[in-house]
Amino acid sequence: MAVVADNRNHQLKLLYDRYIRYLFIASAFLMTIIILSIIVFVGQQGLMTFKEVTPTEFFLSAKWDPTEDKLGALSFISGSLYVTVLAVLLGAPLGLAGAVFMAKIAPAWLREIMRPATDLYVAIPSVVYGYVGLTILVPFIREFFHVNTGFGLFAASLILSIMILPTIISISEDALRAVPKTLEEASLALGATRWQTIVKVLLPSALPGILTSIILAMARAIGETMAVQMVIGNTPQMAKSLFTPTSTLPSEIVVEMGNTPFGSAWGNSLFLMAFVLLLLSLGMILIIRQIAARRLA
Repeated sequence: MAVVADNRNHQLKLLYDRYIRYLFIASAFLMTIIILSIIVFVGQQGLMTFKEVTPTEFFLSAKWDPTEDKLGALSFISGSLYVTVLAVLLGAPLGLAGAVFMAKIAPAWLREIMRPATDLYVAIPSVVYGYVGLTILVPFIREFFHVNTGFGLFAASLILSIMILPTIISISEDALRAVPKTLEEASLALGATRWQTIVKVLLPSALPGILTSIILAMARAIGETMAVQMVIGNTPQMAKSLFTPTSTLPSEIVVEMGNTPFGSAWGNSLFLMAFVLLLLSLGMILIIRQIAARRLA
């Protein structure tokens, strides 16, 4: 009887494994269909813009005035790229330094406090970051740098650099802690200092995880809407300096989406901005993956 019961339990486990496998396959297939449907709908609706606006005007002109059928999105595209690059340049070194400190320098009791505190930043709504930037950061920039408004790329990139810190810190720390302990011990045994071991051994070994954190941070930065919309100035013009009010693709979409009739050239151009945003995110991910592949080859 015991043998029969064990055999029956084994058969049930195999059956459960098969059904769970099918469930995972169906879930992955469903998610793929949903994502592709969104991309196809946004792209199809956005490409209808070219019935009334030429690609040259849309991508190479910074003149944005829908009331006069001027739909040049160059200022928004460049604003998104500038803000993303500046935010990563400011946030990535700080985040990586924090990850190194938490993974290899901080004592265990301090790490147990800092890790949950870092994760709490993710739970803060973006509108809170934007409100803090609007009430504290923008006036500080206006008074400290003696500029007219304080809105612009600098304020937006500072806010975004803070917002992407938890992503970089948490993923980079996990990557550093996943490096085999034997590599660190071997480096120290050969006479390397702790900092030499971190720079020459640990960081190169954890590079794929670090680059993954940067990829996710860039995706967060380029797609951020409310925080950027509150501090960048929302002006459809090319940024001539870090303190020039400008706009980005997400912020312009959220500002104008409620005023545009569906199917009009104005509305279709917003869909095209969203499609361009998707392509930019995909392009950044592919570029960084190519860099990582070459570094690891």
